[in-house]
Amino acid sequence: MTPALIRYKVSPDRLQENERLIGNVFAELRAKAPDGFAYAVFRLADGSFVHIVTEDGGQSPLFALEAFQTFQRGIKERCIEAPQKNGATVVGNYRMLAD
Repeated sequence: MTPALIRYKVSPDRLQENERLIGNVFAELRAKAPDGFAYAVFRLADGSFVHIVTEDGGQSPLFALEAFQTFQRGIKERCIEAPQKNGATVVGNYRMLAD
């Protein structure tokens, strides 16, 4: 699986909205349970969010989710630092990522 890390910072008055939208994405993921894909989101103390995605390749199943499309529609307006996607190399992993 190829990991990627996406980081961005949300305006303080939009934090709860962003968390709610992310929660909707996870609810739809649980309902549809796509294979070959793992996803986690962390909120940092400074208002930044970090999304970690691992997938087998091809198009991410996230893009097919209605909740993710809704999340993406307003991301630029919610952010004070735009999302930046970086490839990542796993250096160590203990029960965090699937082997």
